Amino acid sequence: MKKTRIAIVGLGMAVTPHARGLMDLSDRVEVIHAFAPSEARRRAFGETFPFPLCDSLDTILNDGSVEAVAVFTPANTHRDIAIRCAEAGKHVLMEKPLDITTARAEQLVAACRKAGVKLGVVLQHRFRPAGVRLAEILASGELGAIVGCSTVIRLWRPQSYYDEPGRGSFARDGGGVLISQGIHTLDLMLSLAGPIAEVRGFAATTPVHSMETEDMVCAAARFANGAFGTIDATTAAYPGFLEEIVLTYAKGTALVRGTELLVQFQNGRKIAIEPDRSAGGTGADPMAFPHDYHRAVMADFVEAIRAGREPKVTGEEALKVHRLIDALIEAGRSGGSVRVAGAEA
Repeated sequence: MKKTRIAIVGLGMAVTPHARGLMDLSDRVEVIHAFAPSEARRRAFGETFPFPLCDSLDTILNDGSVEAVAVFTPANTHRDIAIRCAEAGKHVLMEKPLDITTARAEQLVAACRKAGVKLGVVLQHRFRPAGVRLAEILASGELGAIVGCSTVIRLWRPQSYYDEPGRGSFARDGGGVLISQGIHTLDLMLSLAGPIAEVRGFAATTPVHSMETEDMVCAAARFANGAFGTIDATTAAYPGFLEEIVLTYAKGTALVRGTELLVQFQNGRKIAIEPDRSAGGTGADPMAFPHDYHRAVMADFVEAIRAGREPKVTGEEALKVHRLIDALIEAGRSGGSVRVAGAEA
């Protein structure tokens, strides 16, 4: 079978699990360019991974054999790189978030749609076996109607993490705990429980960190389907704890804790998936997780290109979590109730 030819743009911290996943998929994917503007980063990457390096984005865009570009650069560069790739006819796999503002993210998504290229987004929690299995259970209707959903994201990042220039800023990252860390769990929550229509709560920077953006958010939510829930997110909870989503239904309750799943029906039946025992990136080392789920994202993206279908997490899907984050931040600023853009009443 002909291999899908991919280029990598961005060779910083985020690239490692993707590069490992691409090596695992070498029977179906060929990486023909790996680019970063920094010569030092290219050199360091080349010492670890056996992919051809290049020193210009134009090299990738002008190479007609490149079918897709995987972008792992800082968030504030995403829109412009994706638009250039789309206009060059390249499919795009984009690391989260789409960009630093929802307006810029919408422009990115629109450009890919206009160019007719696939846009996949790296929100890998949907590819964990626990999330996949729970989605199947919910689709079967076995648990009945949803009545509640509570999401807890209690992570730890030391001050040294935020001391890196630009980290935790609006200009580079677009926000704090929600868009940089919590976005994965919030996306999984929305995919399972459905859209949130309205939020009310608080968003702040705690005394634990010196940073521009929020490191703690506490909110109440009303889902479009009538369920109620809460969202509790922080990077100030030492030493870091596994994220949890508890979904309450008419016929039972489902718990996703990290990579673990426990579904308990009122009739006594149970369904469980054991956790993978990794730290999950919850603590001081944000990369302390296996690359399996990033590999699954890449495999799905490649299959989408080959089959002419949409990736599991499209740009439009990612925009849903961006709009929820906007509403949570605005609720924290205003102290009032905020409707989530695009969510059904």
